[in-house]
Amino acid sequence: MTNQPRLDENPSHFKRHWPFFWVSHVSAGYVNALERRIKPLGLDIARWRALMCLFEDEYLSISEIADFSALKLNTTTKIVQRMIGEKLVTTRVRPSDGRVTEVCLTPDGDRLRKAAMEEAKRIFEATFEAFTDDEVAQLNTLLEKAQVQLQKL
Repeated sequence: MTNQPRLDENPSHFKRHWPFFWVSHVSAGYVNALERRIKPLGLDIARWRALMCLFEDEYLSISEIADFSALKLNTTTKIVQRMIGEKLVTTRVRPSDGRVTEVCLTPDGDRLRKAAMEEAKRIFEATFEAFTDDEVAQLNTLLEKAQVQLQKL
């Protein structure tokens, strides 16, 4: 007996046994719901991701934002440039490494992040109201474990 999941090749059972199906659909459902909620705030998903990256860390490099937000570096660079123009973020040279540009939220960016986060919290609460805290923690643990394995590929 192996530890590997068994994938049933029967097409009528495929979705039930293919975690990537569910991950994709949950992600798309979340993005669609979030887009509807943050569009009235003047935000799109790409800028939302950048704002949320700067939620935990005051300063991040553009590369770090790209990694955390699962976006390509050139896309993230364009998003940050747009956000600078909108006065949502500022940049500085990293004190410990002059080759790195760091990004920080402005007061306007932080206000927008807080408003957007309220919308995200509403979606989270509605999505997981039938889950226990332990189930949410277990789900996070399992998804993180899958992501670690994917990074090895």
